[in-house]
Amino acid sequence: MRITYKSIGVIHTPFKNLKNMPIQPAGAMGLRGTVEVFSDYREGLKDLKEFSHIILLYHFHKAPGFNLRVIPFMDSHQRGLFATRAPKQLNSIGLSVVRLLRIERGILHIENVDILDGTPLLDIKPYVSEFDKPQTFVKIGWLQRSRRKVQKKRSDDRFV
Repeated sequence: MRITYKSIGVIHTPFKNLKNMPIQPAGAMGLRGTVEVFSDYREGLKDLKEFSHIILLYHFHKAPGFNLRVIPFMDSHQRGLFATRAPKQLNSIGLSVVRLLRIERGILHIENVDILDGTPLLDIKPYVSEFDKPQTFVKIGWLQRSRRKVQKKRSDDRFV
């Protein structure tokens, strides 16, 4: 089955290179960027300003290919691809929850951004804690030991 996506905009950030970027929004606290939504889709932004956080779905355009086993940024051991958040994914889809500061003429001003400049935007969803945050105990597998490192951890060239 062939699946095709259409970019609805472009994400602009301070990160011009893949190396030394934050690897998750938790490691990008206070870092700002913008999301330019193409004019054909701006009508869909109606009511979005009422949300404090949004989910951005985007295309990892600078991380072609994939391996089913990878050494993720937060570890030194090989892991199964689907047990990681490695940027080289089978379908090259990225996801980030960012803070929405304001919307001006189709431009979303965001904070806590961990995305490469020029990344194609696929979709936007409002973040709703009652829907998106599990209300029960959450297991985080192998990341349990290293999760607190995410604030300082930066990307390197392993997925370039």
